[in-house]
Amino acid sequence: MKHSFHIVGEPKGQPRPRAFARRMGARFVARVYNPDVADEWKERVKVAVRNGMPTSFADRPSDRAFAVHMHFQFQRPKSHLTSKGILKAGALFEHLKKPDVDNLVKAVLDAISDTQRVWADDAQVVQLGVSKSWTSGESGLQLEIEPL
Repeated sequence: MKHSFHIVGEPKGQPRPRAFARRMGARFVARVYNPDVADEWKERVKVAVRNGMPTSFADRPSDRAFAVHMHFQFQRPKSHLTSKGILKAGALFEHLKKPDVDNLVKAVLDAISDTQRVWADDAQVVQLGVSKSWTSGESGLQLEIEPL
């Protein structure tokens, strides 16, 4: 049985961990941290999954395999539209800009894993379909999770 979610908001990719070094006395101390630029987006995904999964998933994460399909939509920039708000002839449907689909997927799968409502680890995802496009409507994600 497929579980479908529509999550509204600007999709964000999982940022790469950042490192910095700081002098502390005579030594340098290195630190690694995860930037928080995707935290709000990941929280939206978590809330949608927590609220949208059936109660049978609430007890504990499943140990089954899963298929996941994601379609990310990004609001068109004004440069794609004429002054009257009509789509220009050369405007693409495909979203060829950042964020990359691999970073988008990583953020969503990590958020779902954090809920502990669907799977124990995103390694259980054995099928994955991903697309991204422009939209004239709201930015967001159409997400489908299917236990196999």
